[in-house]
Amino acid sequence: MDQQDGEPGDQRRRVVFQRSLFANRETPQVVSLDSIVLPAEERPRARNERSKPRTRRPIPGQRALEFAEPGRTRETEIEAVIYCDAPVAVPAHRVMAAAVDLSLIVIALGLFVGVFLGILHWFNFEVVLTKQAVPLFAGIAMVFGLLYKVMWCLAEGDSPGMRWTHQRLVNFDGQRPDREQRLRRVASACLSLMAAGLGIVWALVDEESLTWHDHISKTFPTPD
Repeated sequence: MDQQDGEPGDQRRRVVFQRSLFANRETPQVVSLDSIVLPAEERPRARNERSKPRTRRPIPGQRALEFAEPGRTRETEIEAVIYCDAPVAVPAHRVMAAAVDLSLIVIALGLFVGVFLGILHWFNFEVVLTKQAVPLFAGIAMVFGLLYKVMWCLAEGDSPGMRWTHQRLVNFDGQRPDREQRLRRVASACLSLMAAGLGIVWALVDEESLTWHDHISKTFPTPD
C-alpha cells in the first residue's frame, strides 16, 4: 500500500491506489485514507507534541548532594578572594591593635636599653648618641619588633593588641592559620612597610579592605 506524503494540517483529500488482487489488474480500487484506522501504538505523534520530562522520585534513605559555589562575588561582579563569611575587621580597629602592639614593643625596648645602659654605667662605660649610632639603635628597635611578631607566630596565637580589640586571625577559608601562614604574614608585612607603607594603605582602596600582606599570606583579622 502506497501513501502520498503531506504536511500535517493539509485539508486536501488524499486517496490511496491499491492494485486488485484478482485477475482484472487494470481497474484500480480507490480507498479513502480516512477509512484507514491505525492502532493507537502505531499512530504518528504530532510535531508540536513534546514528551514531558519525568520527575525523578527520591529514593528513601538517600541524601541529596549539595554542591557549594566555588567562590563569592562582590556587588561589582568581581570574584571575591575570601571564601568564608567572616567579615574583615575595620581599619580603625586594626590601627588600634597595631598601636597596642607597638606600645608593648616600645616598653620592651626601653627596658632593654635601660638595663644595657645600667650595665655599661656599672663598668664605667659611656655611651654617646652620635649619627653613627642612630642606625644601630634603629636596627635594634626593628629586631625587637620582629622578634615580638615571630614569638606570637611560633606560639600560633594572636598578639595582645588583637586580643584587646577583640580580633582574631583567620585564613580565607575561615580556619585558624597555621604557623607557616603566620610567618608568611609577618614577612609580607615587612614588605608592605618597606614600600613606604603602600601595602597598608592599599586596604583603603581594596574591594574587601585587604592589605598586601593579607593577600600574600591569605589571612586577615576578623572581629572575634
